[in-house]
Amino acid sequence: METDTITAISTPVGEGAISIVRLSGEEAIPVTSGLFQGKNLLEVASHTIHHGKIIEPKTNDVVEEVMVTVMRGPKTFTREDVVEINCHGGMVAVNRVLEIVLEQDVRIAEPGEFTKRAFLNGRIDLSQAEAVMDLIRSKTDKAMDVAMKQMDGHLSELIRRLRQDLLETVAQVEVTIDYPEYDDVEELSHNMMQTKTQEVYKEIDHLLEVSRQGKILREGLSTAIIGRPNVGKSLLMNTLVQENKAIVTEVPGTTRDMIEEYVNVRGVPLRLVDTAGIRETEDIVEKIGVDRSRQVLSESDLTLFVLNYNEELTDEDRQLFEAVQGMDYIVIINKTDLEQKLDMDEVNQLAEDKPVITASLIQEKGIDELVSAIASIFFAGDIETGDMTYVSNARHIQLLKQSKQALEDAMESLELAMPLDIAQIDVRRTWELLGEIIGDTASDSLIDQLFSQFCLGK
Repeated sequence: METDTITAISTPVGEGAISIVRLSGEEAIPVTSGLFQGKNLLEVASHTIHHGKIIEPKTNDVVEEVMVTVMRGPKTFTREDVVEINCHGGMVAVNRVLEIVLEQDVRIAEPGEFTKRAFLNGRIDLSQAEAVMDLIRSKTDKAMDVAMKQMDGHLSELIRRLRQDLLETVAQVEVTIDYPEYDDVEELSHNMMQTKTQEVYKEIDHLLEVSRQGKILREGLSTAIIGRPNVGKSLLMNTLVQENKAIVTEVPGTTRDMIEEYVNVRGVPLRLVDTAGIRETEDIVEKIGVDRSRQVLSESDLTLFVLNYNEELTDEDRQLFEAVQGMDYIVIINKTDLEQKLDMDEVNQLAEDKPVITASLIQEKGIDELVSAIASIFFAGDIETGDMTYVSNARHIQLLKQSKQALEDAMESLELAMPLDIAQIDVRRTWELLGEIIGDTASDSLIDQLFSQFCLGK
């Protein structure tokens, strides 16, 4: 258990209305009280805020006018005494306060150490701690909803229930091993283990089924916009982003490099990449852009393939259809405000079962249909975060996959009527793997590694 007192700046770097220096530990209140000119912080009630000034102890000079919040443990984020010094915004003011605090019996916090203390002190489990960073990094309301549910313990409660079911099963098997002379006990234990492993297996399998959706909400969809030059790729980017990020001209090949931008599409964060038009070219600079476009295409989760309603299908278009085979893509027929020259029957044939959207991007028509198509591909038509427990963390997904495999091994042993203690090994292994998700069986090195990825002051 940590006993020393830590401090860090808990607000982003840069100018703002306020900046906050946070302290946590048994000396947090005494140290701040010694630097504070105002009420005696040692005597004030918990969870109160007080106006005053921070004083340089050696010279008694006023350093900063502040508001100090005092929160006594255990009813704090870290379950320790916590003080937050609210300074004027700007790096000079907040750094002066931090320097004076560090001159006392206080050390600078490591990245994520406040949250780590909350975990070590039993305030939150490991999955909830990881959700803190997911919440900070959320790019859409839906991603924030998923992180909030995990922070509230929805995933933790489910994992604990599954582990309890497995623990009861293991305990029943232990009775059978201790009293082998009772045949009926062995039969009951065999049936119970078979039933419980199948039930837990189904729940883990369901979590993994929706994990792709959770991962999308957490990390976003890597989305490439492809098509021949001058079909409207850059205009699609600008329309979705609602800003002129890409240069739009009538000259083919204007986009020479990739342009990236995040956009919120009905709760799903898309990392849009407007690529250079993929075509054969003698222009060295454009050729580099085309090569990069091909690489982006191969790494994308979703491809938006733009065609021109006002032009006949070309060999280059047909080659692009071949390039996206086996991928998730949507065909967007742009420029429907112009005369039709495109053979829609051939387009539908080449697209097979993929969505084909007609649009006039210059008139901002077809965007709603595009959004609906994206939701249909990745969320079965709807994005639900209300009652759904999503798994979005790559570490959790990997542990669930290992748990599923261990249960499959256990069920195979039971089907082959092997001794119960053989199946028990795999059931216990599942119990341990699930425990790593919430931190009950996680190693110290894993915990240190996870919290080292947090931002300073959190």
